[in-house]
Amino acid sequence: MATKDSLLQLITETSTNLPPDVRRAIKKAQLQEEFGTRAALALNTIVDNIVSAEEDVQPICQDTGMPTFIVHCPVGFNQIQFEREIQAAIAEATKLGKLRPNSVDPLTGKNTGDNLGEGTPVVHFHQWEKDEVEVKLILKGGGCENKNIQYALPTELPGLGRAGRDLEGIRKCILHAVYQAQGQGCSAGFIGVGIGGDRTTGYELAKEQLFRSVDDVNENETLAELEDYILKTANKLDIGTMGFGGKVTLLGCKIGVRNRIPASFYVSVAYNCWAYRRLGVILDPKTGEIKQWLYRDSEEKMDRPQDAFASDDAIVLQAPISEEQIRSLKVGDVVLIKGEMHTGRDEIHKYLMKHDAPIDLNGGIIYHCGPVMLQDDDGTWHVKAAGPTTSSREEPYQADIIEKFGIRAVIGKGGMGQKTSDGLKKSGAVYLNAIGGAAQFYARSVKNVNGVDFLDEFGVPEAMWHLQVEGFPAIVTMDAHGNSLHKEVADDSLVKLEDLKEPVFA
Repeated sequence: MATKDSLLQLITETSTNLPPDVRRAIKKAQLQEEFGTRAALALNTIVDNIVSAEEDVQPICQDTGMPTFIVHCPVGFNQIQFEREIQAAIAEATKLGKLRPNSVDPLTGKNTGDNLGEGTPVVHFHQWEKDEVEVKLILKGGGCENKNIQYALPTELPGLGRAGRDLEGIRKCILHAVYQAQGQGCSAGFIGVGIGGDRTTGYELAKEQLFRSVDDVNENETLAELEDYILKTANKLDIGTMGFGGKVTLLGCKIGVRNRIPASFYVSVAYNCWAYRRLGVILDPKTGEIKQWLYRDSEEKMDRPQDAFASDDAIVLQAPISEEQIRSLKVGDVVLIKGEMHTGRDEIHKYLMKHDAPIDLNGGIIYHCGPVMLQDDDGTWHVKAAGPTTSSREEPYQADIIEKFGIRAVIGKGGMGQKTSDGLKKSGAVYLNAIGGAAQFYARSVKNVNGVDFLDEFGVPEAMWHLQVEGFPAIVTMDAHGNSLHKEVADDSLVKLEDLKEPVFA
């Protein structure tokens, strides 16, 4: 049977080729942002990345997330065997570098290396009375998954006040969900909303909405009106792409409803980044061959921007960097990095708090990144995808590590908090925002892998990779003078959120 090959093709296409409805939403956003703004720069980078991923058949984003399959199959279909085929295809896609090894034992911290393990991948089976098998797949990365949120009504919401058990309360919860994501979920994004159910089914319903087409209209008139309102109103918050400020914060909103018990009233929101990777296929149940692709109603080509980060004022930072040069930078500066940088995520930061670094980090650069890596037979490593991860997870550690090791620059996405801002000012360092999800765009800047530490201990995503880069672009969003673009946008959007507290659907 061709089942495994068909599933491998589905996984590969989902990871590397955004569907037309998502592309249309991003192209529309491009036209809305003013040329030369930070939001326009970010969107141009995103489009460049989408084109590169499709052309090179490489992951759009290095965080290929938790593979989640929704399978509808005929009565009597062998679900046990089909799940084995899914697992085999997942392992093969990981081996080929189309997926990053993301399955980690929560007790030991050990990465399985093949995306297989207890509960991974996620597979939901549903029987139906058709003679074909429908398989839908979503790859939802950790950055946006971490911005999912669930509200138990009634509740008090920052900026919006009391949210009661009615349509007004639901409206307030959804707007707050968009606000709290800021740029950490790789905005501009999409949201699926589940109203009702219990805690588990509420989130399940919210994620189900992400399998709807961006262009569809809700059959429930009340929900259709709410979806339209949320999409238009959320874009008045001026959070913008990557949280840089701008006219487009939300690209799509889909809402579903499920009955609840009297004592519980949940509003569950599943946030998805711009790298909205979901596709589907119809399979022949006997041969396993693909009969039809889903979500591909048309071709939606994108033109690659000539140079997303073109700037006559771009500042070259040669690592190791001096404190004097760092203190001359200010929020908004575009920089191009040359030299060696070192990846460091959660495990590395935790380790460095208590141990010495394996290499000299003085004047160096830490990159919040868990790349997709492949190794040749001769042992040579190659970067297949290398975009930034969400930096806020490192807030408890970052200022201390900067001071301890003399680090001059930290690269990530979504910004960091007051403790890090104070640490940057004290030690003479900056936070540089790279464009979230742009894994192919940044992989092009890596010219060599100089080495790796902690690979066996932490696995590929969490290891410390030493990368030689040339012309790696980023924007200063937190400088050594206490200024933070992220705080500025968050404060401004909170004021705009407060303007939306008055009833709309009363």
